[in-house]
Parts: sequence; structure tokens; C-alpha cells
Amino acid sequence: MKNWLRRAAFAICAALAVLLTPGLLPAQSAPEKAAAPAGPPVGGGFFPLKEVHRGLIGTAWTVFSGSQPEAMQVEILGVLRGARGPGHDMILAQLHGAKPEYTGVVAGMSGSPVYIGNRLLGSLSYRIGQFSKDPIAGITPIEQMLEVRDLPLDRDQRSEVRDQSPRAPAENTMRAMETPLVMGGFHSEAIRLWQQKMAGTGLETVAAGGMGGISASAGEAGGAADTAPSAKAIASIIPGSAVSAQLVRGDLEIAATCTVTYVDRKHLLACGHALLQAGLVSLPMTTTEVVATLASPLNAFKIVNTGATIGAFNEDRDAALRGVFGAKARMIPVQISVHGADQERKINVEVLDLPALTPQAVLVVLYEALLQTNESTSETSYHLTGSIDLEGYPPSPLNLWASAGDAGAAPMELALGTAVQFARLYANGSRRGSVRSIHLDVEAIPRRVDVALVAARLVSGNVVHAGDTVVVEATLRPWREAARNVRISVKLPARLGAGNLRLLVSDAGTLDRALDQPRQPSHAPDLETALAQARRQHPADRIYVSLLVPETQVGMEGQTLSSLPLSVANALEPLRAAQDASLNGESAEVEADAPAGGVLSGFQLLNLRIEPGGGLD
Repeated sequence: MKNWLRRAAFAICAALAVLLTPGLLPAQSAPEKAAAPAGPPVGGGFFPLKEVHRGLIGTAWTVFSGSQPEAMQVEILGVLRGARGPGHDMILAQLHGAKPEYTGVVAGMSGSPVYIGNRLLGSLSYRIGQFSKDPIAGITPIEQMLEVRDLPLDRDQRSEVRDQSPRAPAENTMRAMETPLVMGGFHSEAIRLWQQKMAGTGLETVAAGGMGGISASAGEAGGAADTAPSAKAIASIIPGSAVSAQLVRGDLEIAATCTVTYVDRKHLLACGHALLQAGLVSLPMTTTEVVATLASPLNAFKIVNTGATIGAFNEDRDAALRGVFGAKARMIPVQISVHGADQERKINVEVLDLPALTPQAVLVVLYEALLQTNESTSETSYHLTGSIDLEGYPPSPLNLWASAGDAGAAPMELALGTAVQFARLYANGSRRGSVRSIHLDVEAIPRRVDVALVAARLVSGNVVHAGDTVVVEATLRPWREAARNVRISVKLPARLGAGNLRLLVSDAGTLDRALDQPRQPSHAPDLETALAQARRQHPADRIYVSLLVPETQVGMEGQTLSSLPLSVANALEPLRAAQDASLNGESAEVEADAPAGGVLSGFQLLNLRIEPGGGLD
């Protein structure tokens, strides 16, 4: 009973405070009846943190449904000194009103502006626990948010050194309100993959929602159909409006939603806490319609549709996200074509350009594209070709295979392999230019494509002369099919001297390891080396015949140098000691190859005896 009386008394006091506070006097439709405030106050200035004390009555604004912010009463409980870090205080408050007391503190509410009278105090940004009966929230003071607004606009994102890793929530009872992600167009398997990759970062919370209707397929060269900022949409943004930051847009969408705290002619401030703590960012900023607000003691969130583009978020800081109206975000176009015997499906998107998240975004987008084809089954294999176009370099080729396995994991295997190869280039510390585009073409093959190398032999005999042509016959066994023989002719170099010589008949992986032996270099390879390594990888669907010549071979900076003089090998010895180069007493020289009819595995070594005469003798 005491709690009921307390709530009733507070409601009466709050109503009187709203009616009597300057700047919040509502229009009256009748002498005895007052309407709710029409919207957040404008031009009242800021309420300083030093004047905050227990018992103040304020008003917060957020969207519960549609696009119009609604008011809720706020009771200030006090100030938690240093709660957000040294010198970063937090204001503790309790929300009152039918809706917040029913829904509790809601994911997506972060950034909701709080006013004392007509002065802006800060934004609702933090919650206490997940099962709290009382809707108690932490408020980020507006002074700290304004520091983000006042950061210079003309800095170069690439020149700022920072940790871009998504931050895990602090292990205490006060934590930032979640910024729920809308993953439009994704299957549940792809959403689970994203959540696994984002576990512990605050970006794993996925809420129901829909896309704003912008499809990249309608655009040119993989770009979005219409991503120009809308002046009408910009004019609709007020404190308390819902906004979204897009990580992926186009035929698929990943977008994080929070609430606008502050608006001026050029900027807005939102969220009241960091999204990624990434510093300088470039993320499309859109309007957002709240379809419904879901009440849940475990995970209350707003169900939203993203809307029109209004600019770009360019700062992601501890106290706020800053958006610039009319700005254009820098995104990476990704074109994916998946085709089989009877159909072709195209996915065109743009993904964010941020090292901490871009490889994961490419991974989940490709995985989703593979799941969307009707020809995909547990017995489907995939062959991916394509390129990564880096500014200042020729396009880096991609050629990957994923054979169906017992667990049907080929889509995951292909997506992970592609993401790893992309990350080697994208996250390379020496890369300075941007990624212009990614083009991926995937063939879906309705069977397992594993091929085993069972045996290999010399048809022409093993005693030969330099310059002769020898014939190798290999026995290949495709998955659950009859074995077949493949004959490959190999012309021996005329320079070979008399003695023993070995032939390597192998798959691509064995050959690549022979050409550049695995090692742990003293430093990460630069971009030139990474690009060279990508270009020289051999396709996995061929069988190779290589000579293992007793001459020195060195592998360094993504290149293989064969048949080196002993003096050169001795000069490179310090590089081998530092693990910056591999030195081998045999040089592998690819002499011939042939189609294997699938992804080959295995190798065989054959011995030759080179007799004097012939060749250069």
C-alpha cells in the first residue's frame, strides 16, 4: 500500500511539474483539461551537472511506436561519481509512467533526451541488470556528449591510430543499454553466425525488424539504389527520434538502432554511449520507424524499420555517436552471384569500412547468399572465383573450393575461407588505399567434389636423358565413383645434369607448401607480399607434376626463387635464421598440370635417373 501511495503522489507531483515548468506549458483544449507536451522543448539550453541533485523531476522523450517521441517522467536519484570512468559521472534516475513501468528500460532507448524544465540534462544510456523490477537508468551528462559534437570534422580516418575492437560490456551491474541490430533478409543460421562472431561485444543482440526498402540490386555496379540524403527526412529529426547506423545496406541489411539526444543544423548526437568505441567511423545514418516496443524482463527492445538516409555517423566515442546531416558514408560495394544448373541469384550490398567488423560482415553476407539458393543441400559443393579490388593495385584473384561433407558444412567452409583471404589484405598494416569493391562468383555443384590421388607411375620408364619427354599416369578416384587414369606429358629441361631426380605428383596445397615452406616470420607480411601470395596459389581442381631439382630454392616476400647459385643462398642465410625466408636444397619447378575433375588431395613421389648424353651434353 505504501508503494502504491508513493507512486500516486509522485505522479501528481510530476504532472504539476510539467504544467508549471517554463517551456513545457502545453496548449489547453479546455479550461479544466491540459494536453501532454507536443514535443521536446527547443532552445532552452543545457542543465549543468553541478546543479543536479536528488529529487529533481524531469521529462525524457523516446519513440514507443511510429516516429513521434513520447514523454515519460524522470525522477533524479542522484549522481554516481566516476561511474563511467575517472572524471566521467553518471546521473541515476527512475522512469515513471504507464509505458516505461510496463516495458522497463528498453534496448534502443539509449540516447533518449532528458530535460529538467526546458533545459537538456543528458541522455538515457545505461541500465541496471536485466531483471530489475524498477525501470532505473543511467544518464550520460550532456556536457560529455557535447565534447563529441565539437570534435573537428576534417580529420583523416586512416591517420588516427586506435583500437577498433568492439568492446565487451563491463562486468558490473550498470551497463550500456543495448543497441539492437536489425538483420534484414538473413536466415536464422546466418544470424547465429553473426552472434557467435560478436559474442561479448554488445553487437550480438538482434531484434526483430525490417529494411527501409533500399535494394542495391536496383543500383549500378553493386551500389545502393538511392542512398542520397533526404532533406525531408532530415527535417523530421528531433530529440527523441529513433535513428539507425547501417553496417550493411542493400539487398541485405545490418543496422543498429538508438535514439537522438541533441540536434542542431549540422549535427545530431545519439546513443549516449559508444557503439564500437571505434573513434572515427563512416556509417550511413537513417531515420527509423518504431513498429512496436516489446516488453520483456530479459530482453526488452524496439521492433523497427529503417528508413531514409539522412547523413552519416562519423564519430563513435564513449559518450555519444555524432552524425552529420547530408554527409555520405564511405562503404565497400560487394557483388555476389550464386548460380547452379537452373538458376542464378545476385546479392548486391555495401558493407562498412572498419577493420574490426568488415571481415565479419563480408563473412555473414556471403554465408547468407549461399543459404538463399534453392539448390543448396547438404550434398552441395561450391566453387568461388572473383577478385578484391584494392586502390593502387591490380585486383587480387580469389579461387576457393568447398566440398560437401558429412556435416553439410560447405557453405560455412567457403564463407570462412573467403573471409580469411579478404582479411589478409584488408587488415594488412601496410595497406593505405581503400578497398574499391569485392566481386564474388559462386558455382553451386550438386555433389561432392572430393578427388583422391590413389597412385602415380612413369609410363615411359625411369631412365631418361635431359630434354626427353616422360609420361606420368595418375590414378584418381572421385568421391563414390570409379577410379580413372590421367596421363600427363612432361618435357624435362635440357639443362639437367646426370644423376637422380625426383618428380612430385601432387595436389595444389602440397605444391604450394613445396614452393614456399611454412614458417613463422619475424613480422607480419606487408601488402605486396600478401598480394603475391594470393596470386601464386594454385587452383585446387588440378593435378600438378613438378621437378624437384637438387638446386637451392628460396621463398621470401610471397615469391619463390629457384635454382639459385650457392653464393646467393649463403647471402640469404641470415634471412632464414630470422624466419623471413625459407631455404631448401631442392627447387620445385612446375612442369605440367591437368584437370582433376574436382578438389584433389594427395601426392606421390617418383624417381628418375638422368643418364649422360642428350640435352646440353
